[in-house]
Amino acid sequence: MRMPGGWWRSKSTPAKVETYTRWSYHFFAVFEVVLFGLPVLAQVPLRFSGWLFAALCGHALLSTATASRAVDWTRGRREQPVRLMWTLGAVTALFAAATLLVTDALPADPDSGGALGSLATGAMGVGIGTITLGMRGRRWMAALVAGFAAGCLALALILHAAPDDAVVATLALMLFPGFMAFAAAFSVWLLNAVYELDEARETRARLAVAEERLRFGRDLHDVIGRNLAVIALKSELAVQLARRERPEAVEQMIEVQRIAQESQREVRDVVRGYREADLGVELTGARGVLNAAGIACEVRGETAGLPAEVQSALGWVVREATTNVLRHGDAARCDVGIRVLEGRVVLTVENDGVENDGAENGGAENGGVENSRAANREAENGGVDNGPAANREAADAPLEGRGSGLAGLRERLAAVDGTLEAGRVRKGVFRVVAEVPLAGNEATA
Repeated sequence: MRMPGGWWRSKSTPAKVETYTRWSYHFFAVFEVVLFGLPVLAQVPLRFSGWLFAALCGHALLSTATASRAVDWTRGRREQPVRLMWTLGAVTALFAAATLLVTDALPADPDSGGALGSLATGAMGVGIGTITLGMRGRRWMAALVAGFAAGCLALALILHAAPDDAVVATLALMLFPGFMAFAAAFSVWLLNAVYELDEARETRARLAVAEERLRFGRDLHDVIGRNLAVIALKSELAVQLARRERPEAVEQMIEVQRIAQESQREVRDVVRGYREADLGVELTGARGVLNAAGIACEVRGETAGLPAEVQSALGWVVREATTNVLRHGDAARCDVGIRVLEGRVVLTVENDGVENDGAENGGAENGGVENSRAANREAENGGVDNGPAANREAADAPLEGRGSGLAGLRERLAAVDGTLEAGRVRKGVFRVVAEVPLAGNEATA
């Protein structure tokens, strides 16, 4: 059963901002009716208030439809709602003019005059703000506000208002619409900026995968290139010796077989990422990548003097934890700590990027890694599809070579008698703790 509010937590940050923007303008239409329309029913004679209120409700519905279409156009899902914008502009202008004419027709009454003035201001504010959502260019927005201001001033002068009073009334009427136009422009800018930042984050992740592919290609070339050249030469030599019926051909083919087997083992090591990981290098790289992604990263502790096997095992933990922070959740900070306690090295990686129940439930068991196995295997293996042959090799390989995510890390740490714990420690915070003993590894280092 889906918990209340789960639909909100399941949304990405850009989707949340879009939903907030869309529904803000929907509620503006409700506020227009409640805050500006209901007082008119109580303070203006019924012969005017009834049709004014009905017209205001129609204006609010038109504003809601225009706002929804304008937000969709902002995100490139629809064409620009030009007709709706022109219709809303015309309806807003006519409604404001009718409200001012009713104000002039009624006897001087502060209550009814104030209610009608607020009604005209509210309608223009919601209308201009909604139209601005579907516009681009500050000049057009300024022209929209200036056009309504000029219309109000001209109508006031037509109604024989004193020039000073007409200017003051126009400024008072246009204060709220001007603010709404600015708010709409800022909302569109913020929405686009959030989506662009999210796209930049995805691009950064793709670049990281591309960089890993290049690294994998270089490693594979270094391992295979020389061995294949040697195999080609020895095979050619064996052919020549065999044609001469020389017994040395057998020795050459035995050497070719040995090199081929060695190459096979080295390729397996490359594919599974079995390279010695330097803890200091991994920490520096993690801090640089996270800071570039806008995630504050603080590293505490020293790595000097730690055995090579310990550094390699913990280096893989840092690499995997950094990948999880980038790929899962929406972290603002990540703290990495290294401590030596009673003959054990303790590595702690903590981030505040747990957003939803899926990340929370998956994180406690798998750290959110198993939810994206394909992506992680692509990043770890350089994006290479191992195929059936590689799968058969993996089946024949030792158990330590298998696994991905936290399962693979536990196997790596088990090789040095280490342990790994991962899970949510408090609301929105996920922690990975790896412990490796020093005694046995110092002896083997």
